[in-house]
Amino acid sequence: MNRTPVRRRRLSVAAALGTLVAALALPVGLLGASAQAGENVPGQAGQNARAQAGQNARAQAGGLRDYAAAAGVHIGTALSEGRLGETAYANTAANEFNAITAENSMKWESLEPTRGSYQWAGGDRVVQFAQDNGAIVRGHTLVWHSQTPPWLTPGAFSNAELRTIVQNHVQTVAGRYAGDVYAWDVVNEPFNEDGTRRNSIFQQQLGDGYIADALRWARAADPNAALYINDYNIEGINAKSNAMYNLARDLLAQGVPLDGIGMQAHLIAGQVPSDFQANIQRFVDLGLDVAITELDIRMQLPATADKLQAQAADYTRVMNACLNVDGCIGVTVWGVTDKYSWVPDVFSGYGAALPIDENYAFKPAYYAVQRTLGGPGNPTNPPTDPPVGNGCAVRYTVSNQWNTGFTTSVTVTNTGSQALSNWTLTWTFPSGQRITQAWNGTATQNGANVTFTPASWASTLPAGGTANFGFNGSHTGTNTAPTQFALNGVACTTA
Repeated sequence: MNRTPVRRRRLSVAAALGTLVAALALPVGLLGASAQAGENVPGQAGQNARAQAGQNARAQAGGLRDYAAAAGVHIGTALSEGRLGETAYANTAANEFNAITAENSMKWESLEPTRGSYQWAGGDRVVQFAQDNGAIVRGHTLVWHSQTPPWLTPGAFSNAELRTIVQNHVQTVAGRYAGDVYAWDVVNEPFNEDGTRRNSIFQQQLGDGYIADALRWARAADPNAALYINDYNIEGINAKSNAMYNLARDLLAQGVPLDGIGMQAHLIAGQVPSDFQANIQRFVDLGLDVAITELDIRMQLPATADKLQAQAADYTRVMNACLNVDGCIGVTVWGVTDKYSWVPDVFSGYGAALPIDENYAFKPAYYAVQRTLGGPGNPTNPPTDPPVGNGCAVRYTVSNQWNTGFTTSVTVTNTGSQALSNWTLTWTFPSGQRITQAWNGTATQNGANVTFTPASWASTLPAGGTANFGFNGSHTGTNTAPTQFALNGVACTTA
């Protein structure tokens, strides 16, 4: 398809950052330092004091944002405005990131808890923080099945009335922040793992066309913001990302204002899709931009030096997948610090998912990101690839398959030199498969992501030893075998 590329390639994002910084007369600033310096100083004098304090603080250290700006991309974070009173949190967000996404305060339940009554304070504070610190803002999100207000429930309104409600919300919010955001996640998570449409209130009552309508309404409210559809588990080429690709292609053919695709990238250590870059490229080839919007790479706790190095290599892979494609405009990590990450609350036993730890110390993943952006990385401990082939090997065998189900046996071998206690094996199903029964252990599944925990009698895997388990599963017609496994966060070879 021949199509004029959308507005926001890397250079235009870099230009937008430069324009914002120049307009603010603030090269980049640490909120804590600038706020303290300008505190209780009225008018222009206070602004100048804050700007000077920010300039002085930024002169002392180069954050990830400096390297990202030089590379022509953004490096962002999800920000909780309620944490900005914590100096370390605010300073780290300001010093390290040149793009800000409101973690929760621009979601429907936060903005319109009562129908027709908007609460703007949280979203406004996020925007102000970004502007005070020379960062661009990503709006998140206008239409999403989750975190909706309690009054917005299926069947409470007629289809026509619901359509008017959604239109009013999209146009009110996008209009409110017109000129303040560079992009909107207009529709968030519209697909199931198998590529079918999620049965949300919007899908149920408004049908397939609600996505195109939301994009059109957003464009009418803010003609200059880039408009995205955003989802998780679409980083590799699979049933879900194929559905997103087909939707994007069809919307573009219909002239619907779609500018980009957001790939959330909530990943597990050792499971970065090998076709991540190729997947980004195929969306860019449609004429779209791609942004990695919610990156974190979780590991089974406790974190160890080996796991942290493996995680650093995974961050390198993700960053390179983006940086190697011109139409990938930037990467946002989902949180400033492990201290406030959502991961431990949602994925039991997992955490340590971000480049900055709970004490605001830089992890190997931080230096890996820095290095990919052209920085020095950690000179004493540069991130390296995890010991692929030196830690584990997996044989995945489908022993029986029928119309809607299958039986699989798995053999995992510890090829390392030390015994592993309380081991787990993780993988991602590429075709929306679901495990229905497992033996010799327990399989926990979240979307396409699976974690197998062995029975207590098999919880130690000696050096050179093997363990066997199996499961029954269901599929919807396609049963593509997973190809990437990780044993305690370290990638395995497959046979």
